[in-house]
Amino acid sequence: MTRLFDRIFGSTVDNPLVVAFLIAVLTGLSILGYQSPETLTDLFKPAPEAEVAEEQVAAPPPKVEKKEDREAKKKQERRNQIPDVDAVSITDADVILVVKSQKFFTPDGARAIRQAVAALNDLPTVRSIMWLDEAPVLNIFGLRDAMLPDSRASQRQFDEARERAVNHPLIGGQLLAEDGNTLLLMLKLDWLFVTEDADVTERLKETVLAAVEEIPGNDFDVMVTGKVPSYLTFIESQERNRMKYQLIGYGTILAMAVVLFRGIRAVFIVSLAPALGVFWTLGILHFFEFQDNPFNDIILPVLLSLVGLTDGVHLMVEIRKQRASGLGVREASRNGIVSVGLACALTSLTTAIGFGSLSLAHHEIVREFGMCCVIGVILTFLSVVLTIPFICSTRFGRNIHKGHERGLIDRNLQRISGVIAYVLGHTRKFAFAAIVCTVVLSLISFTLRPDERRANALPQSSEAVQAIKHMDVAFGGLEMSSVRITWNDSLELNDPEILTVIAAVDNLLDEEPLIGSPISLQNFVDVLPGSGDPADRMPLVQLLPASLKRAFYEPERRVAEVNFRVQDLGIAKYGPVFERVEAGLTQLQAEHPAFNFDLTGSAVWRWENLYQIVVDLAASLGSATVIIFIVLAIAYQSLRIGLISVVPNLFPLAVTATFLVFTGQSLEIASVCAFTVCLGIAVDDTIHFLTRFRESWKEAPRDAAISEAFTSTGTALILTTVVLLVGFTTVLLSDMRDQRIFAAMGALTIGSALFADLIFLPALLSYFLPEKFPATQMEATPEEDQAPAVASTTT
Repeated sequence: MTRLFDRIFGSTVDNPLVVAFLIAVLTGLSILGYQSPETLTDLFKPAPEAEVAEEQVAAPPPKVEKKEDREAKKKQERRNQIPDVDAVSITDADVILVVKSQKFFTPDGARAIRQAVAALNDLPTVRSIMWLDEAPVLNIFGLRDAMLPDSRASQRQFDEARERAVNHPLIGGQLLAEDGNTLLLMLKLDWLFVTEDADVTERLKETVLAAVEEIPGNDFDVMVTGKVPSYLTFIESQERNRMKYQLIGYGTILAMAVVLFRGIRAVFIVSLAPALGVFWTLGILHFFEFQDNPFNDIILPVLLSLVGLTDGVHLMVEIRKQRASGLGVREASRNGIVSVGLACALTSLTTAIGFGSLSLAHHEIVREFGMCCVIGVILTFLSVVLTIPFICSTRFGRNIHKGHERGLIDRNLQRISGVIAYVLGHTRKFAFAAIVCTVVLSLISFTLRPDERRANALPQSSEAVQAIKHMDVAFGGLEMSSVRITWNDSLELNDPEILTVIAAVDNLLDEEPLIGSPISLQNFVDVLPGSGDPADRMPLVQLLPASLKRAFYEPERRVAEVNFRVQDLGIAKYGPVFERVEAGLTQLQAEHPAFNFDLTGSAVWRWENLYQIVVDLAASLGSATVIIFIVLAIAYQSLRIGLISVVPNLFPLAVTATFLVFTGQSLEIASVCAFTVCLGIAVDDTIHFLTRFRESWKEAPRDAAISEAFTSTGTALILTTVVLLVGFTTVLLSDMRDQRIFAAMGALTIGSALFADLIFLPALLSYFLPEKFPATQMEATPEEDQAPAVASTTT
């Protein structure tokens, strides 16, 4: 196996034309992916099936129906005939304009808001507007009551109108805040006339403000939110951050590499390899249509560049050492790739396993991100092992070892060599400290609870997020959910029990403080004249406008709904609320067996799937840990080494999870991705250390081999950690909270992983392994394959 891997990795130097051809092919595919991916993907799409004429099949003779059956069928069809009515909706608006003012119910304020609505209606992009003046008529005579009086009305009339609007079931708490100072304009768009993003965001706001400014004395404040503006805000932030933070990250990493390497050519080669890997990845992802994943714009490029740099640094450090020892460019490049090539392959394999475990997640975005990471790791590994030895073996790599002796870490590594001597002098204490700390921190980590907020996916300073926060206070939330009520055929279409049950559900929701503004058929019946029990008032339902009634009650389908609002406080806070509501609905179903109740809506779905985040984390981390343990145990032919490697790789994850617990953070989708990604990265340095230790252990006592591994890999370990920390830190500048959480967790994990690899791992190896290398694991390799210049890393 040693000779096999030597030939594989050495061929990157021995066959430069083949390597150049592979680099050109991958680069060409990436360019095609950026420019026209369908040119390739269309070749693999199945051709449309030829249309086949259907054979004429003789129709069976018509069945003769009895007269009574025909009449019953016609009667049933009349009962089930659904009227062609456009039901009122306050949940399907494309854009929501949140307008704040204390002067809506004043002569100037009423005139200003009407003028603003008229200006919006004049826009070709606006198809319709639902606002308080468009609320359906509720009086039994069908006469329209103007919610906003004419501007010539007295202030007393405006005050009465304000009270009337607040008490209107479709307006108060739905289109107008209960304090009367926040008004919602629910817009539906005509997409035929939408030509740019500003047409459905800034232009709408500017139109309102321009109309209001024509009437002096008004202090209207307008915010734009809703599903379309929120999506555009997300996309705009992604586009804005994509190049900005990548340039900041790459620039900072390049500057750090210059300081650490002290050699321009070495820095250029090390930086080129991961940059090329990122270029390949983002281009080839277009063939899989994964490029729109929110984590791919910022997190994936920085992540891959860091993964590529870790392997590139280890490889460059080794090649520079070989070059400094007096070898030529080709021999130094070949010995370098042979020495650390297998370790780099193992690190890429374990990193891909860590990333690939995300494919077990429940969330589609997380699964896609995991697959993208696996593709990226493979391409970045190819970039490193093809590009760096290829360039270093050319005339360009002639002086890459210049500055080697002035390297910042190389010059100071001997100063911290006393640390490893102290650790090896107290192996028992450090070994047990490693195990105890990992266990204790892991137990603390189990107290981490899942949560999710919709606003976390948007820039916290954006107008869409500010509007969401304001609606939480003024309306009880922007997000809508509902209780869906259905009943069986045993009830008549207008059975009085229906309204009784709807009223009971409405009252159940009203008892919950976190549930905002429940609205149902019962609310509209309550404002009609008369009094009595809900069952007695069921006939009054026929007096309601059809467009209003059918928004909450469809007797032909035997279904009714009670809608309510949910605040963006974190869906975990609604767990006890929804549990109490479901318990109440279960009791109602026992009391009314003809009815079924379903708690539905996006908020309910997120709550029901909340603990899936924990399951996803357990599945991804558990599977990745087990597979990595198996891979390392097989690679090093030692079950004991495989078990030892688990501790320094779980320790940094436990440190990060404990930090989240102590800082009051929750387990979110970004956290699941971060934990799994960090496991894949943290194990890399462990593999490099173990590979060098095992090779030295064959020829030297255990503790001497540990010291040798520390001095030979310490430079690369510290270099890669510094580069990784700098890379993750740059993402902290992002205005996306999820990305900042990801970066903070990554930086903390990588920093604690270095501590575990340089302190805990040597102590564990020294305490649990024998003094001499087991004779049963010695490789029977010919002497010519044991040349010092080619240090094998296989097991």
